[in-house]
Amino acid sequence: MNRLAGKVVIVTGGATGIGEAISRKFAREGASVVVNGYPEDPVNDVVRDILQESGIASAFAGDVSQESVAMACVQHAVTTYGKLDVLINNAGVFPVMATVENYPIDVFEYLLKNNIRSAFLMTRYAVPELRKTKGCIVSAGSESGFLGLGENAVYGGTKGFMHAFTRGVAVEGAPYGVRANCVCPGGIDTAWTHKETGPMTAKHEQMIIQGTPMGRRGTPEEIANAYLFLASDEASYVTGALFSVDGGITIGKGAVGDEVKKEASEAPAGDLQLHHSMDGATNMLRGREPQLGQKAP
Repeated sequence: MNRLAGKVVIVTGGATGIGEAISRKFAREGASVVVNGYPEDPVNDVVRDILQESGIASAFAGDVSQESVAMACVQHAVTTYGKLDVLINNAGVFPVMATVENYPIDVFEYLLKNNIRSAFLMTRYAVPELRKTKGCIVSAGSESGFLGLGENAVYGGTKGFMHAFTRGVAVEGAPYGVRANCVCPGGIDTAWTHKETGPMTAKHEQMIIQGTPMGRRGTPEEIANAYLFLASDEASYVTGALFSVDGGITIGKGAVGDEVKKEASEAPAGDLQLHHSMDGATNMLRGREPQLGQKAP
């Protein structure tokens, strides 16, 4: 506990899926957390949950792929808490599965906006504040950024960008004491990887489990634990890392998940009581009319 005591953190996409787990985990570890999400995301619910656990958090609802909103989000953290120590670039979307010749152009642009532009703008406006605190950035990569992703080449491409972008930022930040790293998950138990709530089919769900040597999806809390390490002073000599937290999917060959014993494929219970792990931007309805700092419903 208290590995982030006194730290001020922004978590983009911080109200659903992995983002909720990061926001709540960091607050438990003593951080003051700015929870960002689209106005229609449960941003206020997550902040309320943190406050009820005696944590420190505030809501900033808005589309940080818009320059004015990204600037205002950083300013909100500095105005509210006096500084910025950690930026978590977690915001992203996963709206469709389609081969490249069938990939809708508007979805392509939507991914660039949410998976790349948001991280670029937040990083651009956070870096001057992070230099003051010798802070750090932890961004959302993916196993698909290493391997590519069939039926979603565009999504994998956005994550390949994030890997290279983060490493470049790490080199630029090092002279000022600013670290930058990526967490690269595999298939995680969120809305994105379930046929009922995301774009995947039953076939895709089966392929995730079979292709993962540990024979299961990861949990949002397991990913938040990796973010916690990289954001903490325990990772003071870690920068430019692409930190795989993927159950071994990047080293698996064939249907290795079928070989896992039942007791070994059970996910840990974890400590967080998450309410929004199955919410998230799996469609293109979010952020159609972003408004600066709009209060979430």
